[in-house]
Amino acid sequence: MQTVFSYCKAFLLFISATLLLSCGTDEDKTYPTRSRLTESVYASATVQPDSLYQVYAAVGGILERNLLEEGDIVRKGDPIAQIVNNTPKLNMDNARLNLELARDNYSGNNAVLSGMRDEIAAAKLKMKNDSSNYYRQKKLWDQKIGSEVEYETRKLAYELASSNLQVLKGNYERMKNELKTKLIQAENNYKTALIATDDFTVTSKINGTLYNLYKNQGEIISTMEPLAAIGSSDQFVIELLVDEVDIVKLRLAQKALITLDAYQERVFEARISKIYPQKDQRSQTFKIEAQFKAPPEVLYPGLAGEGNIIITEKDSVLTIPKDFLIDGNKVKTADGIVEIAVGIQNLDRVEVLSGLDEDTYVLRPGE
Repeated sequence: MQTVFSYCKAFLLFISATLLLSCGTDEDKTYPTRSRLTESVYASATVQPDSLYQVYAAVGGILERNLLEEGDIVRKGDPIAQIVNNTPKLNMDNARLNLELARDNYSGNNAVLSGMRDEIAAAKLKMKNDSSNYYRQKKLWDQKIGSEVEYETRKLAYELASSNLQVLKGNYERMKNELKTKLIQAENNYKTALIATDDFTVTSKINGTLYNLYKNQGEIISTMEPLAAIGSSDQFVIELLVDEVDIVKLRLAQKALITLDAYQERVFEARISKIYPQKDQRSQTFKIEAQFKAPPEVLYPGLAGEGNIIITEKDSVLTIPKDFLIDGNKVKTADGIVEIAVGIQNLDRVEVLSGLDEDTYVLRPGE
């Protein structure tokens, strides 16, 4: 009885092993098949508004108040925030006072130019008088009337009066030019002060939507920190991060298939519109941008997802599973290891260009 039991047990073990071997055989070998094969590059995706930019203040100070709320539509030039700082206002007041003083000085109503004009008028009268005396004495001297000393004295007085008049006129013109220069400088300083005062009202540079406000009332504002973020209201781009080993495969206008976590069951087609040439050293990735061919109905900045950028598509190519490859270009067949030429590939399958046909099965490595 024990012998029959042992025989039955051995027979059952043999049958089980045979069944397991026959089942494993189908799983560990495969025939090349023809199918459509698409090679793509994976990328993480984030939706952002087109023309998104960070708003910075041109001056420092204290945030008096935000003039808009997040989500508001803005037009170019609309005020966003008001900053307070007393120093620029005092500078503007001083510049205005200097401008008024320079304008009064140049207009000729000040004591300097008025006094110089009086001196010129007196010098003209003196020169006219000395001129009359000189020419009268000259006529007499030409007729040998009078003394030579008196003639020379009148002549010298006339020449000195004429020279003095020219000096006074030159001083007047120099003073006038100097005051004109000071007026122009005062005007420029006043304009600069006005611009500095205007800079305390931060405005939008584009038409769009105010997506974020980073500062609250009473906080210190620095020119090194953004106040807000503004971007397009209805135009969105897809920012894709691609590994550096794949960037050389990408070209403008390539098709990308995008899935978003917010639209789990839908796949959106897009086209590559921009490739940034600088690699991010921290993430070792390159950033590219894509445009939706038909965007979803509702989009928000920051929506995340994944993208597959189509590199190559082929119809009816001979393929095998990638896990049957050995060293990237060899397969195991019934006749031993065979070297093959491979073409495009995706995550699961690889194209066989030569070295195999549809009637030759390959074994999984290790079998």
